[in-house]
Amino acid sequence: MCGRYNFTVEQSDEVMEILEKINAKFHGKEFKTGEIFPTNLVPILREEDHEVSPTLSNWGFPKFDQKGVIINARAETAIEKRTFRESLLSRRCIIPSTGFYEWNAEKKKFLFRLPETYTLYMAGIYNYYGDEMRYVILTTDANESIRDVHNRMPLIIPKAKVNTWIMDGTVTNDMLHDSPPMLIRELVS
Repeated sequence: MCGRYNFTVEQSDEVMEILEKINAKFHGKEFKTGEIFPTNLVPILREEDHEVSPTLSNWGFPKFDQKGVIINARAETAIEKRTFRESLLSRRCIIPSTGFYEWNAEKKKFLFRLPETYTLYMAGIYNYYGDEMRYVILTTDANESIRDVHNRMPLIIPKAKVNTWIMDGTVTNDMLHDSPPMLIRELVS
């Protein structure tokens, strides 16, 4: 499960570049940075005019009963679920971040990120609800670097494969089953 993540510019040139493109495209429209919560309006990357482009989207598909949102989809079973199938086939996105948060059994909060970069790309899918674009984060079984804190983690896409995830549906199934990279953690006070 990924219930919160971080999106800050201070340590990531890649995040800075995304923010510059968003600001140029949306001319001062307000969106969230820092610690991201479900339903926040935030930058994502998706296909637009046959190229990968940043846009703004809200985190979470509305639940059928309209009480709350669905924020994650299991990578292993998303294709089988009516809520996610069409999006997985034709509306894949990337959620750029500077790490994600998880809590252990003692309620200690950890930030997980890649060891050699401050930018972490999470696989997602999006859909439209009315005129509003909304996304969910795909999750997979946790690897050894996070398993003692939580049994799930976001499906992380290496920077070199961001365009492939978004644009090439022929490799989607293989990428859903890629082994996640090892992460480092920081205790957050």
